[in-house]
Amino acid sequence: MLKIENFSKSYKGGKKAVDGLNLTVESGDIFGFIGHNGAGKTTTIRAIAGVLDFEEGDIWVNGISIRRDPVACKQQLAYIPDNPDLYDYLTGIQYLSFIGDIYSIGKDEREADIKKYSDMLGLTDNLGDLISSYSHGMKQKLAVISALIHHPKLLILDEPFVGLDPKASHTLKEIIREMCAKGCSVFFSTHVLEVVEKLCNKIAIIKGGKLIACGDTDKVKGDKSLEDVFMELIDHE
Repeated sequence: MLKIENFSKSYKGGKKAVDGLNLTVESGDIFGFIGHNGAGKTTTIRAIAGVLDFEEGDIWVNGISIRRDPVACKQQLAYIPDNPDLYDYLTGIQYLSFIGDIYSIGKDEREADIKKYSDMLGLTDNLGDLISSYSHGMKQKLAVISALIHHPKLLILDEPFVGLDPKASHTLKEIIREMCAKGCSVFFSTHVLEVVEKLCNKIAIIKGGKLIACGDTDKVKGDKSLEDVFMELIDHE
């Protein structure tokens, strides 16, 4: 579903934020991408989503190159950044209708999914309010709903649980499990290692732009906690 081949990204001064990254996410995977601040997680995620250019390598979404056909890739995926940039002058329902129009979602299907996910995430009563009045958590919920209503094959999340209340966090985890059981893939970054350990079947650890561990969660952590393994790898490297 997602294949990253020899991906590198440099910023001004020539320093590589990501250096020769290779990893594969299969259909049905819940894949956790972890590392310290500045390790290259957000750079990688933004490149996968097609919002950041890069110089070396390629990224494939369902067999399509993000460099060669970014529009086709974006039709296959949904991306939720850590700080959703939404249109404050629209109401929640207007924004969701706008997203529905972009992806040519039928009226009945759109309304059913908006109701389903807004009810699940506790946002239904606020859909008529201006987004400018939303808290960070409410904006995060709206971004999640907007990503789900076009049924992406790949869901990309950057710190998805930041700002969500415990009930919404639990609901999002259940939605992720349900989607992946149907063949979708989820690739997300987070600093909450307990979530990765419990939710993800695969993980990758990145430090200084380079991959230092990758594979099945149980194999990477062995008989230790993910937190212990992460600290050992970061300190050792």
